[in-house]
Amino acid sequence: MKKFLLLVAFLLPAILLSAQPDSLRLVYSVRGVVSDLQSGRPLESVHVSVPDRHFATVTNADGAFTIKSDLPIREVVFSFVGYRTIRQQAGRGEMKVYLIPEVYALDPATVMTGDPRQIVEAAIARIPQNYSQQPELLECFYRETIRKRQRFTYISEAVSRIYKSSYGHGIARDRTALEKSRVLLSQKRTDTLSIKVMGGPTQAITHDVVKNPDLLFDPVELRNYRFEMLAPASIDDRLQFVIRVIPGAECEYALYNGTLYIDRERLSFTRIELSLDMTDRSKATRMMLIRKPFSLRFTPRELSILVNYRFDGNISRISYFRTTMRFACDWKRRLISTNYTAVNELVVTNLREPVEPIARSDMFRTSDILDNKAKEFLDPDFWKDYNIIEPSESLENAIGRLRKQR
Repeated sequence: MKKFLLLVAFLLPAILLSAQPDSLRLVYSVRGVVSDLQSGRPLESVHVSVPDRHFATVTNADGAFTIKSDLPIREVVFSFVGYRTIRQQAGRGEMKVYLIPEVYALDPATVMTGDPRQIVEAAIARIPQNYSQQPELLECFYRETIRKRQRFTYISEAVSRIYKSSYGHGIARDRTALEKSRVLLSQKRTDTLSIKVMGGPTQAITHDVVKNPDLLFDPVELRNYRFEMLAPASIDDRLQFVIRVIPGAECEYALYNGTLYIDRERLSFTRIELSLDMTDRSKATRMMLIRKPFSLRFTPRELSILVNYRFDGNISRISYFRTTMRFACDWKRRLISTNYTAVNELVVTNLREPVEPIARSDMFRTSDILDNKAKEFLDPDFWKDYNIIEPSESLENAIGRLRKQR
């Protein structure tokens, strides 16, 4: 298995560059909050889209969203795993959206029919039929955040274009390029040690588990895992096989625990959740860490991955991914370690035309670091003409605090 999350620890660089914006004029927008009807709790990562258009986003940790369009928005569609998909009129004020849990009353014999490994292998065999065999150009919003304990010390955001070749060609021809980006770094002397993620929005390429078999679906790699059938779930009002992935072999590298959601009718992967096995800390460290200061000790806590795919009536395509990395760092001879959390997420916000490959001279590389290419986090209208993931209240507060340091 190849490494695909490249984590780097080193001193903060001081050079900040700018990128060029290029987008439609999205002059119409709708705001709202999505909650669970029964409990009232806000729902995070709900997919929000405009019917008959390709504009989309997801809700933040507070369940809030803003979605924009170049045409008036009359209705908005909301979908989330385990809930009924709804279409609601936009209206003039802030939308209050309540999702209803989907409950299936199925014969247990029907639910458990089929060997889970065979279902996974059948879904892999159907990838050429279920995913695009034509190149596509995706517009995406990407965000990286780093927290030291509970305090944000780094925030970086970007709009990128991702060129996806046919799903029959693997990821070798896929490329991404920045359109617009910005960064905000803590200026406190105690935050001079920074944990940074290499690759930025290219992670939407390497994290495309369906298109990149090296991660899990390579025939040899599959032999390292066991599969168990779980209770079914609903996504976009479509019944899903839910299959647990469990390490079943001893390998030189860390394996994953996970859950696969597979469309029961189409046998397409709809949602993939993976969590790196932390049983052997040294193996987990080799999967996560590239380099660090010699006297720094790194202790991995968690690496979790979420990838969602959307079915548009014809094919499925990647729509959202998020990685969460938790780890501790401490200098030798110190008794107390410091806990860090790094979250990286990307949502596909639009399909672009015409579909043109990204020039090699413009591409963002897997070895690049986003804050080396972004400009300072100053303009309040920076994302005016783009769909983004709205900052949560905690992130907004962090932005305000970090700005005051400058």
